[in-house]
Amino acid sequence: QVQLVESGGGLVEAGGSLRLSCTASERTLRTENMGWFRRAPGKEREFVGSFSWSGRSTLYLDSVKGRFTISGDVAKNTVYLQMNNLKPEDTAVYYCAARVNWRHEYDIWGQGTQVTVSS
Repeated sequence: QVQLVESGGGLVEAGGSLRLSCTASERTLRTENMGWFRRAPGKEREFVGSFSWSGRSTLYLDSVKGRFTISGDVAKNTVYLQMNNLKPEDTAVYYCAARVNWRHEYDIWGQGTQVTVSS
């Protein structure tokens, strides 16, 4: 069973940066597309962005475009979420997830990592 482990969360002041990591225990067809999601207190989980190993294509939530960047290191089976110019509204638990491709649901999830942005 493929496992995803996130790391890199923490407390940062508004305007600061954090880099989250998501490492897969193995790279398989089921991890071809990697996504980042977040859930803020009292809110629904929302899609933040995604990364596909084939073509290295990315997608982003409109509110994070220009501030967040997703990249991957194939040698480390790791996908990164670089978050710059953080805002208090970015405060949430961030999760990474994996799926085969856009035709499939994300069906492998990490445990989540807390990001708190102070004003």
